[in-house]
Amino acid sequence: MAYKQFILVCGGTGCESSKADDIYKELIANAEAMGVKDDVQIVKTGCFGFCEKGPIVKVLPTESFYVEVKPEDAKEIIAEQVIKGREVKRLLYKDDKAKDRIKLEDIGFYQKQFRIVLRNCGIINPENIDEYIARDGYAGLEKVLGSMKPEDVIAELKTSGLRGRGGAGFPTWRKWEFSKNISSDQKYVVCNADEGDPGAYMDRSTIEGDPHSIIEAMSICGYTIGADKGYVYIRAEYPLAIDRLKIALKQAREYGLLGNNILGTNFSFDIEVRLGAGAFVCGEETALL
Repeated sequence: MAYKQFILVCGGTGCESSKADDIYKELIANAEAMGVKDDVQIVKTGCFGFCEKGPIVKVLPTESFYVEVKPEDAKEIIAEQVIKGREVKRLLYKDDKAKDRIKLEDIGFYQKQFRIVLRNCGIINPENIDEYIARDGYAGLEKVLGSMKPEDVIAELKTSGLRGRGGAGFPTWRKWEFSKNISSDQKYVVCNADEGDPGAYMDRSTIEGDPHSIIEAMSICGYTIGADKGYVYIRAEYPLAIDRLKIALKQAREYGLLGNNILGTNFSFDIEVRLGAGAFVCGEETALL
Protein backbone atom coordinates (compact mmCIF):
# COMPACT_ATOMS: atom_id res chain seq x y z
CA MET A 1 0.00 0.00 0.00
CA ALA A 2 1.35 3.42 -1.00
CA TYR A 3 0.64 5.90 1.77
CA LYS A 4 0.60 9.61 1.00
CA GLN A 5 1.43 10.71 4.54
CA PHE A 6 2.91 9.26 7.71
CA ILE A 7 2.17 10.25 11.27
CA LEU A 8 4.70 9.35 13.96
CA VAL A 9 3.44 9.42 17.55
CA CYS A 10 5.96 9.39 20.37
CA GLY A 11 5.47 6.21 22.38
CA GLY A 12 8.15 6.74 25.02
CA THR A 13 7.34 6.60 28.71
CA GLY A 14 7.21 10.39 29.07
CA CYS A 15 4.65 10.89 26.31
CA GLU A 16 2.75 7.73 27.22
CA SER A 17 2.22 9.16 30.70
CA SER A 18 0.62 12.19 29.02
CA LYS A 19 -1.93 10.18 27.02
CA ALA A 20 0.13 9.53 23.87
CA ASP A 21 -1.58 6.16 23.50
CA ASP A 22 -4.96 7.91 23.49
CA ILE A 23 -3.65 10.30 20.82
CA TYR A 24 -2.50 7.34 18.73
CA LYS A 25 -5.89 5.62 19.02
CA GLU A 26 -7.79 8.83 18.28
CA LEU A 27 -5.72 9.45 15.15
CA ILE A 28 -6.49 5.95 13.88
CA ALA A 29 -10.19 6.27 14.75
CA ASN A 30 -10.54 9.65 13.05
CA ALA A 31 -8.61 8.55 9.96
CA GLU A 32 -11.04 5.67 9.61
CA ALA A 33 -14.11 7.79 10.36
CA MET A 34 -13.09 10.39 7.76
CA GLY A 35 -12.31 7.77 5.12
CA VAL A 36 -8.57 8.34 4.82
CA LYS A 37 -7.17 5.32 6.66
CA ASP A 38 -5.60 4.06 3.40
CA ASP A 39 -3.90 7.41 2.76
CA VAL A 40 -2.00 7.77 6.01
CA GLN A 41 0.11 5.37 8.05
CA ILE A 42 0.00 6.09 11.78
CA VAL A 43 2.92 4.65 13.73
CA LYS A 44 3.80 4.69 17.41
CA THR A 45 7.55 5.15 17.75
CA GLY A 46 10.12 5.40 20.52
CA CYS A 47 11.17 8.57 22.32
CA PHE A 48 11.93 11.71 20.30
CA GLY A 49 14.06 12.95 23.19
CA PHE A 50 12.27 16.29 23.59
CA CYS A 51 10.22 15.10 26.56
CA GLU A 52 9.48 18.54 28.00
CA LYS A 53 7.38 19.28 24.90
CA GLY A 54 5.55 15.97 24.80
CA PRO A 55 3.37 14.38 23.67
CA ILE A 56 5.00 14.83 20.26
CA VAL A 57 3.47 14.03 16.88
CA LYS A 58 5.44 14.34 13.64
CA VAL A 59 3.87 14.29 10.18
CA LEU A 60 5.78 13.32 7.04
CA PRO A 61 6.63 14.32 4.35
CA THR A 62 5.88 17.89 5.48
CA GLU A 63 8.09 17.49 8.59
CA SER A 64 5.34 19.06 10.70
CA PHE A 65 6.50 18.86 14.33
CA TYR A 66 3.60 19.09 16.76
CA VAL A 67 4.20 19.48 20.50
CA GLU A 68 2.10 19.25 23.66
CA VAL A 69 -0.56 17.44 21.66
CA LYS A 70 -3.76 16.29 23.36
CA PRO A 71 -6.12 13.45 22.37
CA GLU A 72 -8.76 15.96 21.31
CA ASP A 73 -6.30 17.43 18.77
CA ALA A 74 -6.27 14.21 16.75
CA LYS A 75 -9.46 15.02 14.87
CA GLU A 76 -8.10 18.40 13.74
CA ILE A 77 -4.78 16.89 12.62
CA ILE A 78 -6.59 14.38 10.40
CA ALA A 79 -9.15 16.89 9.11
CA GLU A 80 -6.69 19.69 8.40
CA GLN A 81 -3.35 18.02 7.67
CA VAL A 82 -4.29 14.73 6.09
CA ILE A 83 -7.43 15.76 4.23
CA LYS A 84 -6.88 19.47 3.44
CA GLY A 85 -3.08 19.55 3.46
CA ARG A 86 -2.94 22.39 5.96
CA GLU A 87 -0.81 22.30 9.08
CA VAL A 88 -2.39 22.87 12.48
CA LYS A 89 -0.28 25.91 13.26
CA ARG A 90 -1.24 26.24 16.91
CA LEU A 91 0.37 22.85 17.60
CA LEU A 92 3.64 23.51 15.74
CA TYR A 93 6.79 23.95 17.77
CA LYS A 94 7.95 27.56 17.87
CA ASP A 95 10.89 29.23 19.57
CA ASP A 96 11.78 32.84 20.29
CA LYS A 97 13.75 33.20 17.05
CA ALA A 98 11.22 31.64 14.70
CA LYS A 99 8.18 33.64 13.67
CA ASP A 100 6.41 30.60 12.30
CA ARG A 101 7.06 26.87 11.98
CA ILE A 102 10.49 25.23 12.11
CA LYS A 103 11.57 21.70 11.28
CA LEU A 104 12.94 19.27 13.83
CA GLU A 105 16.54 19.65 12.64
CA ASP A 106 16.29 23.44 13.08
CA ILE A 107 15.27 23.21 16.73
CA GLY A 108 18.08 24.28 19.02
CA PHE A 109 17.59 21.25 21.26
CA TYR A 110 18.52 18.92 18.38
CA GLN A 111 21.15 20.97 16.55
CA LYS A 112 24.24 19.64 18.32
CA GLN A 113 22.99 16.09 18.59
CA PHE A 114 24.37 13.24 16.51
CA ARG A 115 22.45 10.12 17.37
CA ILE A 116 24.23 6.80 17.26
CA VAL A 117 22.71 4.51 19.88
CA LEU A 118 19.35 6.28 19.61
CA ARG A 119 19.44 6.59 15.80
CA ASN A 120 16.17 4.68 15.32
CA CYS A 121 14.24 6.07 18.29
CA GLY A 122 11.40 8.26 17.16
CA ILE A 123 11.68 6.92 13.61
CA ILE A 124 10.68 3.24 13.59
CA ASN A 125 7.90 1.25 15.19
CA PRO A 126 9.80 -0.66 17.91
CA GLU A 127 7.25 -3.47 17.77
CA ASN A 128 7.84 -4.18 14.08
CA ILE A 129 11.02 -6.11 13.24
CA ASP A 130 10.61 -5.31 9.54
CA GLU A 131 11.09 -1.60 10.21
CA TYR A 132 14.34 -2.34 12.06
CA ILE A 133 15.55 -4.55 9.21
CA ALA A 134 14.64 -1.82 6.69
CA ARG A 135 17.20 0.43 8.42
CA ASP A 136 19.99 -2.17 8.08
CA GLY A 137 18.96 -4.02 11.20
CA TYR A 138 20.67 -7.41 11.68
CA ALA A 139 23.00 -6.66 8.75
CA GLY A 140 25.84 -6.49 11.28
CA LEU A 141 25.00 -9.91 12.70
CA GLU A 142 24.73 -11.34 9.19
CA LYS A 143 28.16 -9.96 8.29
CA VAL A 144 29.76 -11.25 11.49
CA LEU A 145 28.36 -14.77 11.11
CA GLY A 146 29.04 -14.88 7.40
CA SER A 147 32.56 -13.58 7.06
CA MET A 148 34.21 -12.68 10.38
CA LYS A 149 36.06 -14.60 13.05
CA PRO A 150 35.77 -13.56 16.72
CA GLU A 151 39.24 -12.01 16.45
CA ASP A 152 38.03 -9.89 13.54
CA VAL A 153 35.12 -8.54 15.59
CA ILE A 154 37.45 -7.56 18.43
CA ALA A 155 39.81 -5.87 15.98
CA GLU A 156 36.86 -3.92 14.55
CA LEU A 157 35.80 -2.85 18.05
CA LYS A 158 39.34 -1.72 18.75
CA THR A 159 39.44 0.35 15.58
CA SER A 160 36.06 1.90 16.35
CA GLY A 161 37.16 3.18 19.76
CA LEU A 162 33.86 2.06 21.28
CA ARG A 163 33.78 2.44 25.06
CA GLY A 164 31.33 1.72 27.82
CA ARG A 165 28.89 4.56 28.49
CA GLY A 166 29.45 4.45 32.24
CA GLY A 167 31.82 6.71 34.15
CA ALA A 168 34.89 4.56 33.52
CA GLY A 169 34.59 4.59 29.72
CA PHE A 170 36.11 1.10 29.62
CA PRO A 171 37.16 -0.02 26.10
CA THR A 172 34.59 -2.50 24.83
CA TRP A 173 37.11 -4.57 22.91
CA ARG A 174 39.07 -5.28 26.10
CA LYS A 175 36.02 -6.56 27.94
CA TRP A 176 35.06 -8.80 25.02
CA GLU A 177 38.63 -10.04 24.59
CA PHE A 178 38.96 -10.87 28.30
CA SER A 179 35.73 -12.88 28.09
CA LYS A 180 36.71 -14.58 24.83
CA ASN A 181 40.08 -15.72 26.19
CA ILE A 182 38.62 -17.36 29.30
CA SER A 183 38.19 -21.11 28.88
CA SER A 184 34.77 -22.24 30.13
CA ASP A 185 32.05 -24.73 29.26
CA GLN A 186 29.40 -22.05 29.70
CA LYS A 187 29.55 -18.30 29.16
CA TYR A 188 26.86 -15.63 29.36
CA VAL A 189 26.22 -12.21 27.87
CA VAL A 190 24.54 -9.88 30.37
CA CYS A 191 22.89 -6.61 29.40
CA ASN A 192 22.69 -4.35 32.44
CA ALA A 193 19.54 -2.27 31.95
CA ASP A 194 18.98 -1.56 35.63
CA GLU A 195 19.78 2.18 35.61
CA GLY A 196 19.77 2.83 39.32
CA ASP A 197 20.90 6.45 38.97
CA PRO A 198 18.10 8.93 39.71
CA GLY A 199 16.69 10.39 36.50
CA ALA A 200 18.67 8.09 34.21
CA TYR A 201 16.75 6.50 31.36
CA MET A 202 19.14 6.02 28.42
CA ASP A 203 18.85 2.24 28.53
CA ARG A 204 15.10 2.40 28.95
CA SER A 205 14.74 4.73 25.94
CA THR A 206 16.84 2.40 23.79
CA ILE A 207 14.86 -0.68 24.74
CA GLU A 208 11.54 1.12 24.37
CA GLY A 209 12.41 2.63 21.00
CA ASP A 210 14.83 0.15 19.41
CA PRO A 211 14.83 -3.21 21.22
CA HIS A 212 16.19 -5.19 18.26
CA SER A 213 19.45 -3.24 18.44
CA ILE A 214 19.99 -4.72 21.92
CA ILE A 215 19.26 -8.23 20.66
CA GLU A 216 21.58 -7.87 17.67
CA ALA A 217 24.43 -6.47 19.76
CA MET A 218 24.12 -9.19 22.39
CA SER A 219 24.10 -11.86 19.69
CA ILE A 220 27.28 -10.48 18.12
CA CYS A 221 28.87 -10.41 21.56
CA GLY A 222 27.80 -14.01 22.19
CA TYR A 223 29.40 -15.14 18.94
CA THR A 224 32.60 -13.25 19.73
CA ILE A 225 33.15 -14.49 23.28
CA GLY A 226 31.73 -17.99 22.81
CA ALA A 227 28.44 -17.66 24.69
CA ASP A 228 25.11 -19.20 23.73
CA LYS A 229 22.99 -17.61 26.45
CA GLY A 230 22.15 -13.99 27.20
CA TYR A 231 20.29 -12.17 29.95
CA VAL A 232 18.77 -8.71 29.99
CA TYR A 233 18.58 -7.54 33.59
CA ILE A 234 16.01 -4.75 33.77
CA ARG A 235 14.08 -3.18 36.62
CA ALA A 236 10.43 -4.15 36.88
CA GLU A 237 9.44 -0.46 37.02
CA TYR A 238 10.02 -0.26 33.24
CA PRO A 239 6.90 -2.13 32.00
CA LEU A 240 6.85 -0.52 28.54
CA ALA A 241 10.48 -1.41 27.86
CA ILE A 242 9.92 -4.95 29.13
CA ASP A 243 6.85 -5.47 26.93
CA ARG A 244 8.58 -4.20 23.80
CA LEU A 245 11.68 -6.27 24.50
CA LYS A 246 9.61 -9.42 24.88
CA ILE A 247 7.82 -8.66 21.59
CA ALA A 248 11.17 -8.15 19.88
CA LEU A 249 12.58 -11.39 21.28
CA LYS A 250 9.56 -13.31 19.99
CA GLN A 251 9.91 -11.75 16.53
CA ALA A 252 13.66 -12.43 16.38
CA ARG A 253 13.06 -16.10 17.18
CA GLU A 254 10.36 -16.31 14.50
CA TYR A 255 12.79 -14.83 11.94
CA GLY A 256 15.57 -17.26 12.87
CA LEU A 257 17.68 -14.48 14.39
CA LEU A 258 17.64 -16.03 17.85
CA GLY A 259 17.71 -19.66 18.89
CA ASN A 260 19.44 -22.60 17.27
CA ASN A 261 21.59 -22.31 14.11
CA ILE A 262 21.05 -18.59 13.56
CA LEU A 263 20.92 -17.64 9.87
CA GLY A 264 21.74 -21.24 8.96
CA THR A 265 25.08 -21.24 10.77
CA ASN A 266 26.43 -23.35 13.63
CA PHE A 267 25.96 -20.43 16.03
CA SER A 268 23.12 -20.71 18.55
CA PHE A 269 22.16 -17.98 20.99
CA ASP A 270 19.08 -17.03 22.98
CA ILE A 271 18.16 -14.29 25.45
CA GLU A 272 16.14 -14.32 28.66
CA VAL A 273 14.69 -11.31 30.49
CA ARG A 274 15.30 -11.07 34.24
CA LEU A 275 13.41 -8.48 36.27
CA GLY A 276 15.06 -6.63 39.14
CA ALA A 277 13.62 -4.89 42.17
CA GLY A 278 15.21 -1.55 41.40
CA ALA A 279 17.84 -1.44 44.14
CA PHE A 280 20.73 0.84 43.20
CA VAL A 281 23.39 -1.73 44.13
CA CYS A 282 21.84 -4.34 41.83
CA GLY A 283 23.18 -2.48 38.81
CA GLU A 284 26.77 -2.74 40.04
CA GLU A 285 28.58 -5.34 37.95
CA THR A 286 29.67 -7.86 40.58
CA ALA A 287 26.35 -7.67 42.43
CA LEU A 288 24.47 -7.99 39.16
CA LEU A 289 26.27 -11.10 38.03
